[in-house]
Amino acid sequence: MNKKTVLITGATSGIGLSTAKAFAEKGYRLVLCGRRQDRLDKLNSKLGKQTKVLTLNFDVRDKQKVFDAISALPEAFSTIDILINNAGNAHGLDPIDKGSVEDWEAMLDINVKGLLYVSKAVLPQMVARKSGHIINIGSTAGKEVYPKGNVYCASKHAVDAINQGMRLDLNEFGIRVGAVNPGLVETEFSEVRFKGDKERADSVYRGYQALRPEDIADIILFVVTRPYHVNIADLVVMPTAQASSTIVKKEL
Repeated sequence: MNKKTVLITGATSGIGLSTAKAFAEKGYRLVLCGRRQDRLDKLNSKLGKQTKVLTLNFDVRDKQKVFDAISALPEAFSTIDILINNAGNAHGLDPIDKGSVEDWEAMLDINVKGLLYVSKAVLPQMVARKSGHIINIGSTAGKEVYPKGNVYCASKHAVDAINQGMRLDLNEFGIRVGAVNPGLVETEFSEVRFKGDKERADSVYRGYQALRPEDIADIILFVVTRPYHVNIADLVVMPTAQASSTIVKKEL
């Protein structure tokens, strides 16, 4: 069994779920965080056959629950070697004058503040040990802005800035910090964005081969298994059909 412990937020679906499976296969101890207890229980039951697993049920928006859960980690899981800030969401696809304030708040609270809360809870032990590795899951939306993406793109631009700031501030402690920024990945993500409208969500991925969550999980595993002197600081990955946020080659 791998001696390192990995904490993954948003571990019950999409990229987080595939990443949990990839790390379990390699024997890493897992601290899996998510909002849906039933999914966490299934993950524990399945991946617990491969490695040691601890699940934490909280919403990253809830600052107190984040701090309480991470501060109360049992000894066997208390040393977090790798933090994967994966929890994130998109709500709506509206021009800014028609956007929902509730949608804006959800995206900023989860994508930005939630990432900061979890990092703040984990970082003291990494700083004290002068070791650790943080992977922030960003997006191509953090590199460019597309029509009707306004606040979602702003939240991911913030993640990009936080990633750079973390790397600067934590350099003296030998902590590696990097971001993986995916383009179009076929997950439940679009169903959330379009609030359960499956037809509209499916249309996002029609006519070309989107990335799969497993593709991103493979990349994350590659990033964290590089020799210590190698830090992949900022990686952008898109499906071959995608040239930018607005240019995707589709077969009609």
